[in-house]
Amino acid sequence: MTLPTISPIARLSLGLTSLMVSFVILLGVLIVIPDGKDESDAARHRLSESLGMQVAVMLQRGDPTDLRYLLAALKSHTPDLQSLAVRKIDGTLVTQVGEHALHWQGHAEDLGDLNNIRVPLLANLQPWGSLELSFDPEKPTTRAAWLGHQWVVILLLLGWGGFIGFYLFLRRALFYLDPTSAVPERVRRAFDSLREGILILDRSGRIMLANSAFQRLHPGAQEELVGRAIDRQEWLLDGLRWESEVQPWTEVINEGKEFEDVLLDLTQPNGDTVHTLVNFSPVHAPNGAVRGCLISIDNVSELYRANEKLLELVGELNATRDEIEQKNKELNSLVSRDPLTGCFNRRFMFEYLEERFVEAQSEGSTFSCIMADIDHFKNFNDRYGHAVGDEVIRATVRAMQSGLRVNDMLFRYGGEEFCVVLPETSLAEAGQVAERLRESVELYAGKSVRSNDVTITSSFGVAGLDGSMLDPAELVGRADEALYQAKNQGRNRVILWQANTKAAV
Repeated sequence: MTLPTISPIARLSLGLTSLMVSFVILLGVLIVIPDGKDESDAARHRLSESLGMQVAVMLQRGDPTDLRYLLAALKSHTPDLQSLAVRKIDGTLVTQVGEHALHWQGHAEDLGDLNNIRVPLLANLQPWGSLELSFDPEKPTTRAAWLGHQWVVILLLLGWGGFIGFYLFLRRALFYLDPTSAVPERVRRAFDSLREGILILDRSGRIMLANSAFQRLHPGAQEELVGRAIDRQEWLLDGLRWESEVQPWTEVINEGKEFEDVLLDLTQPNGDTVHTLVNFSPVHAPNGAVRGCLISIDNVSELYRANEKLLELVGELNATRDEIEQKNKELNSLVSRDPLTGCFNRRFMFEYLEERFVEAQSEGSTFSCIMADIDHFKNFNDRYGHAVGDEVIRATVRAMQSGLRVNDMLFRYGGEEFCVVLPETSLAEAGQVAERLRESVELYAGKSVRSNDVTITSSFGVAGLDGSMLDPAELVGRADEALYQAKNQGRNRVILWQANTKAAV
């Protein structure tokens, strides 16, 4: 069986405690320390003699009742008195209090000892009998009595208390003197030259070294930290961003793990914050066992402030970029829209058509195009003036927009001509949309021209995309040809483009 090992501090504490207890026992043996035994002996003799005189007087009076009452009262007021008895010279018991036969150990021929005292009683100057008193033994007679003895209790308390006191004192004192724990001065100076804050912990989590860079991180680090537990440094624990219930240095010491770049924010008394990154590494003994933990703390406050400044600049750049993008959108809107009607203009129309054309070729989809023209528009300008002519154009646009679908696009092609592009729409469907637009213009456009009772109609040409077309301009050309046919056939109508044929809807 392997016996438990005792640490050097425990052995020293045990030795010092043994010396202290031995010295106290020696003092007791040499009677340097009074134990009160003589006083106790004298008190018992005085009590016995005084009681003997009172018993003799009562016997002469011949009152046994008062005698028993006296003995009982004395026993009740004397804790160490076990029993009392009055015995005649012939051995006859006159009276007794307590179990006298059990406790009395005296002999008829002597006066007893300190535990059993016999006091002779005289009558007419002749021996009459004796008073017998049995006291508690001065020395313990059982193990329990010995353990409860005053000196045993004192020695036990002195031994345990001395051991604990010596152990705590030596553990603290030897921490500074133990060459296996103390950090050499040359090593301390080397750590003080480092830019990073350094802490070295022993296996108990006590701080063995704190270099100068660490002491500059916080006022709490400027106190004497050597020998103190790191778990009690609240100013450091409060800023450690560590979500586990087990502290990182504990895991390093117990399991040999390593942790890097743990965030530590140290709040200063003035409210400022020092931002740091902490690394935790085990300190190994020559045999490979973990003897402690090395903590290195890098002050990254300048980098943190630089990052904050950079983020602020990035935010400003993003805001500027968003503003520029918004301005570009507004500019593109101005460039791509017709100022009179708000419709997209001819330049943007061909860009849009090019995108739809490429998309249709790659995806195999289709779309259609409608060309529209306001009938006899020149007459409005000649008869009512250009202001009314502009109002006629805007009224036509409003009427056409009310008949378009969500994805349909309306463009002002030029003058009184307009183009409508209809994605994912066949030629027949586009013809139906064109007829709806024609009716809307005829019914509502003239009524929306203020101060003039005019009639407005439009002609429409419709063309659909097919695989023979090489570019979107050909689609617009076909729709324009169909529009030309609608004008030739009397205006205010819709014509669908077909090869070699013309059809009205």
